[in-house]
Amino acid sequence: MSDKQVRMLMVLTSLLWSGAFITGKFSVQEFPPFALTFFRFLFALPFIFTILYLKEPKNLFPHGKQWPALLLLGFIGTFCYHVLFFTSLNYTTAINSSLIGAINPMLTTLLAAMFFGEKLTPLRIVGIFLSFSGVFLFITNGDLQLISQFQVNHGDFLMLIGVLCFSVYSLLSRRFMKQYELTPFMITAYTFLICVVISGPFVLWENPSTYLSATTARGWLSILYMSVFASVLGYLFQAIAIQRIGAPRTAVFINLVPIFTIIQSITILGESITLIKIVCAAIVIIGVYFATRPESKIYSMKAPTQFN
Repeated sequence: MSDKQVRMLMVLTSLLWSGAFITGKFSVQEFPPFALTFFRFLFALPFIFTILYLKEPKNLFPHGKQWPALLLLGFIGTFCYHVLFFTSLNYTTAINSSLIGAINPMLTTLLAAMFFGEKLTPLRIVGIFLSFSGVFLFITNGDLQLISQFQVNHGDFLMLIGVLCFSVYSLLSRRFMKQYELTPFMITAYTFLICVVISGPFVLWENPSTYLSATTARGWLSILYMSVFASVLGYLFQAIAIQRIGAPRTAVFINLVPIFTIIQSITILGESITLIKIVCAAIVIIGVYFATRPESKIYSMKAPTQFN
């Protein structure tokens, strides 16, 4: 798979994840955080394990040191992130959570440079800055009054911790794939399973009898969408991209999620679009391109040994 195909795969992943924000608005009204996390990944298990069995039957059962790596990834990147994300939605605004989520590419790149020896090129730094700036202006619509009213609450801190968990998960995924011979299919399947096992007792603690009788078909269908499209396909495509182009370049595509979310809000919910949002979307796309494109041929000719 070429870098161009991987980038297109991550664009599709961003589209799938953006749909989770729309369906998440429905499901969070009917289910508490642990239940949402539990059911989302419980429904995903038959799909992802079928894919694992068909694609990699020899890797159906992990062995030896693969288990601790999978347990850590499942706890940090699947269980912790989603519980923190769903919980934060009860306390913070959509604007705050979207802006905090947009920090993920910068945080992942910074952690990769500090702890994993990733090199930062000037073009990549410019791309990350452009994409974040575009997301910031896109969400705030360039409204100075809205920007000045930005307030931080404990829901924002929960979301920030969640973003940190997801960044660490992304970076560790690539290292563990190399170190323990894990594949994207194995990581996706077993982190989902581990998340379900860990979240199970917390679901009982939330007392399902208090909310299950009031749930609707819309709520369950919303969870099903998040299970199949945002979880199975989204996490699988992301793991493939991390393996191919690395966590920092993969993370930049998260900045496309708010763009696709607004587009779906316009087409599905009938919300309006403004000229500044179109301009900001273009800035985000340019920034993502700069931050994820391979080094130029000219630069490679000057320093060929750095990219072998």
